[in-house]
Amino acid sequence: MQTPFKTIGIIGKPSDPSIAVSLNALYTFLKQQQYTVIVAKDSAHFIANPSVKPCSIDTLGQHCDLVIAVGGDGTFLAAARAIVEDDIPLIGINLGRLGFLVDISPNELSDKLLPILQGHYTEEKRYLLRTKIIREGQVIHEETAVNEVVVHRWVTPSMIEIITKIDNVFLNSQRSDGMIISTPTGSTAYALSAGGPILHPALNALVLVPLNPHTLSNRPIVINDSVEIEISFCQTKQINALVTCDHIEIPKVLISDKILIKKEPIPIRILHPEGHDFFYILRNKLNWSSGYHTDNHAIEP
Repeated sequence: MQTPFKTIGIIGKPSDPSIAVSLNALYTFLKQQQYTVIVAKDSAHFIANPSVKPCSIDTLGQHCDLVIAVGGDGTFLAAARAIVEDDIPLIGINLGRLGFLVDISPNELSDKLLPILQGHYTEEKRYLLRTKIIREGQVIHEETAVNEVVVHRWVTPSMIEIITKIDNVFLNSQRSDGMIISTPTGSTAYALSAGGPILHPALNALVLVPLNPHTLSNRPIVINDSVEIEISFCQTKQINALVTCDHIEIPKVLISDKILIKKEPIPIRILHPEGHDFFYILRNKLNWSSGYHTDNHAIEP
């Protein structure tokens, strides 16, 4: 069968030697299928093959037409940020515990990965957020996030006081430990643990979730994802805040700074096995309906 892919990149969790077995198995499997394989430089040393081709993760997408991330959701997020501008698809192989984004196990290479490589897959698009820190009218830092952007209080026992605007229209001011601005992808991550709703990944929406707000009526709000969100600070006492984009930290944000957040125009393309079911993932990962079969008949205890 004619495959839609010829050159495949591999990105692994660089700090975890335990992925070596899975990386070697995947590399050998792909070479046996006659694919050209390039491996991210920071995980290439785990592969016991002198002919392995290493490549910087930042340029990997320029040399491949498909990338496979091996690890948990964190590795998948790093891979997505690295290749999003190259507009190539991404597959996740799950070595983690939860894995909302990575849905193939290392022992399923023949059963699930091979059919995808042969063109039998379900593709979905997930959008990223771009964050800009503005200081004295200048952009001093930019970062992307697949899951969420979070504004935290940092190295202070006090709440932070923030103002939120949507497309330059005032939404609210609040005293809290911070704010989560989450994509549908991130709605099953930090935003979920903070009491936010789960968003279906096909929704063109974002959710704003306050972190421990002083006013209990301050609740999560879902908005259209085409807007620009502006976060600023309204306290007079100078404190530092911390902004995180997924797990990437932007420290020492000042109360005079503005934080602008907007959806990236290019989505990441994720490939799943045929028959991928988001609701099944929720039931499985969150242990919903554990006493019922899919035909709604109760399972006997």
